[in-house]
Order: sequence, then C-alpha cells, then structure tokens
Amino acid sequence: MSALPVEGVPSPETAPDALSGFTVGVTATRRREEFGALLERRGARVVSAPAIRLVPLAEDADLLAATRLSLAEPVDDVVVTTGVGFRGWMAAAEGWGLSADLGEHLSKARLLTRGPKARGAVRAAGLNDHWTPATESCSEVKEYLLAQDLRGRRIAVQQHGEPLSEFVADLRSAGAEVIEIPVYRWLPYRDVAPLRRLISQTISGSVDAVAFTSAPAVQAMLGAARAEGLEDALLAAFSGSVVAACVGSVTADPLTSRGVPTLQPDRSRLGALARALARHLPEHGVTKLVAGDHRLEIRGHAVVVDGELRPLPPAPMAVLKRLADKPGHVVSRADLRTVLPGSIARDSAEHAVEMAITRLRRALGPSGIVETVVKRGYRLACLYEAGL
Repeated sequence: MSALPVEGVPSPETAPDALSGFTVGVTATRRREEFGALLERRGARVVSAPAIRLVPLAEDADLLAATRLSLAEPVDDVVVTTGVGFRGWMAAAEGWGLSADLGEHLSKARLLTRGPKARGAVRAAGLNDHWTPATESCSEVKEYLLAQDLRGRRIAVQQHGEPLSEFVADLRSAGAEVIEIPVYRWLPYRDVAPLRRLISQTISGSVDAVAFTSAPAVQAMLGAARAEGLEDALLAAFSGSVVAACVGSVTADPLTSRGVPTLQPDRSRLGALARALARHLPEHGVTKLVAGDHRLEIRGHAVVVDGELRPLPPAPMAVLKRLADKPGHVVSRADLRTVLPGSIARDSAEHAVEMAITRLRRALGPSGIVETVVKRGYRLACLYEAGL
C-alpha cells in the first residue's frame, strides 16, 4: 500500500487484507525486500530501517588463525550456528587454498547444526550433519553437549555475529578445548537516519509493530535509542501499544530479558513471522464500533467503514482514536487538541481541531458518524461497542 499524502482525502479501498491499515517497521538488512514484500502482500504499510550490516571476515587474521588451529589436530565436534556463516567459512578457506583440508577435517567430526539453514549449508558442502535441535537454539545445542563427557574433546564453535561468551565458557568449564570461529560480525548500519526515525515513530505510536530478525538488530535499535536518551521511552512503547515481533526466542532475548513482551511465530521463519503479525494485529490492534448505523474498524492508520478501507492522515486518525476511547461520550475541543500531532499555537488550536474533524468526516464518507455537540465538543454516534 502506498503512503498517504498528508493533504487531501484518500479514496476508499475495498476488501481489506489482514494487515491493511497497519504500519510495520522492518529492521532487517538481509532479505529485507523479501520480508517487506511478505508484509505488503498482506496489506501492511512497511517502514524500512536497517539496523545492522554484516561484515564478512574472509581476509580477517582471526578467522585464518582459527581455521589453522582447527586443522592442527582432529576436531571432535563442530557447532554450526548459521548457514551464511558456514558458507562464508568454506568460501574463505577456498580463498586461502585450505578448502580441501578443511572439508576432509570436518567430515570426520560431528557437525551439530543449530537449524535447517545451517543444516542445508552443511549438506550443500557435501558433509553430513549429526544433529539439529528442535528449538533451533544455541541453548539446546549447549545442553546436548554438556550432557556428554567433554573432557579432552576439541570443539569448534562458529560464531553468528557476536561472541557466544557464555556458551563457550560453559563448554570449557566442562573440560572441552573450544576453538571460536569468527566468520562475520555485525556493525551498525552506515546510515542511521532511518533507524532514528523508526525509533521516533515507535515512541509516538506511529507504527503498530516493529519486526526483528536478529538479536543484533534489537541491540542496535536499543543502542541507537540509548544514544539519544530515548531507550526507556522505546521500551515503554514496546511494553504498551507497539508490538515487538521477533522471529524467534534468540532474537527476542534482548527484549524479554528486560521484561518486554514479544510476539514470536511457532517456527523461526520470515513467512511465519509475517503470518503471526497478520493474525495478531487484526485481533489485538482493531477497535470495532457501530456509529451512526455504520460498522467501523479502527486500525493503525486507517478505518474500515462498512467493509471499505479508508486510510486517514495523522490528525484525523488521532481525533478518531480519541473519540473512540469513549464511544458515545462528548470529547471537548481542548481534549482533542492534545492529541493532534505536531506543535500548534494556542490561538490556532480550535481551528486545527475543526479542520481535523472536517477532514475526518470527509474521509469517513457516510454522514452521521461524528456528531457535533454545541458548545461542548464532538462524539461518535455510538449506542454500544460492537462485539464483532
């Protein structure tokens, strides 16, 4: 759905999809176009704000040193955390002329893959995977290893963007020799302006959800907010009306560890995350009313009137949501003035409210939905809240 101009009244759209009327922020860098398309096909307005960038370490001295250390003696176990990381390791080894040696070495080890993508990368390299956890989590891989006698075992652990410090420390405490394989790392995205805008939109409630596909992206957004003195406000927004949608428990951990609720799909896949949002937002982010004998569904930036989707500019939408807080009750102009976006001079505030009401009525279409109560304010012509 294309963005709505601030001026003018939009034309109605029929048969709204599940995410029509909702705005979703996307922080992904890899596959962001694919994920954005999944949301847009369901009707969402997508705000793209890449939070991180992947930096390959194909020429990094640390990766070369770790590879040579792995080749120095037999390796008993190899923990493969990501498909892209494993492929990057094999590609780097090929560039160094070590791919044949590394492939032969790994073929004699137990390859423990964190999830299907890692397993697929292992098989694509002509190697056999030994075991994959049902939860696709590093925690279950660690528990699997710690349930065995690790004394004297050499274990290579492929990192996935940042050090797995606790994972490695626990294996070493159990007697294993652990070789850390730093295949790539995450850094903040070069242009931080889109992420800063998304932080402001999240705090103001201009987006209905923010989707995360990696823990480093969550940490990058929190870090950018912290730098602006807005971290507490961002966490409060996620604990309030804005949904923090995470592809899995590992991604969600930086938020859940701070008591922030998250939406997670049953399976850690982009398609599953899009479907989870398509189920959750219409169920929890819609106010349903009957006003002036018309059925309304108030969504993030649009209202469905008798089945027709009508996107609204920010000011009329803010007024409609305030009126819907108390269906049928009068809301004063002074009260409505407080919800209008932007700064408004006191002497023009009443006119701004009247203009917002006028534009709201025009956008809604049918008359009789918003009533004027002389000298008191405005109200929705509601007798009851619809139990739809």
